[in-house]
Amino acid sequence: MPDGSAERSVERTLGHLRTMDGVGTATAQPAGPLTLEDLYKIHRMRLVRLAILLVDEPATAEDVVQEAFTGLYRNWGNLRDAAAAVAYLRTAVVNGSRSVLRRRKTAREYVPPHVVNARSAESLAMLSSEHQSVVNALSKLPPRQREVLVLRYYGGLSEAEISEVAGISKGTVKSTASRALEALQKAMSG
Repeated sequence: MPDGSAERSVERTLGHLRTMDGVGTATAQPAGPLTLEDLYKIHRMRLVRLAILLVDEPATAEDVVQEAFTGLYRNWGNLRDAAAAVAYLRTAVVNGSRSVLRRRKTAREYVPPHVVNARSAESLAMLSSEHQSVVNALSKLPPRQREVLVLRYYGGLSEAEISEVAGISKGTVKSTASRALEALQKAMSG
């Protein structure tokens, strides 16, 4: 069982990023029903940051988010409401990120491993050394563990919401989070 310091570090770092991005804060909603354009303006950057935390490359993250909005456009008529649209986008970003990571893994099996992609200087400059070490340790976690921690501490999702977005049971969310925090603690202290 982790001693809690890794969890506090992850919570502080991803909470800091959430605050910087305005995740969970009220944004000015347009009068009348939300359009696809409104959703894009309101949620695009938050979804890009979510994808960056999952795939580690800004350009790839933007592609993942663009694909999510394209899918939303194709399914616009089948949605219940704007809340369903946001949930659809979040799930599409997680699934798109998984696909990217699967393709990377497959490519690595055929090509010698290459240098891990470096974070942009701007993103590192905005983070303290403690936050940088947490983000670096997060990038070393297996994809499922990283997803759970990012959705919990950056996305601010409950276990039930993570379960729905990631397509795993609530128990798996809990056990994955626990294992991820233990691995993160080891990576940060080693």
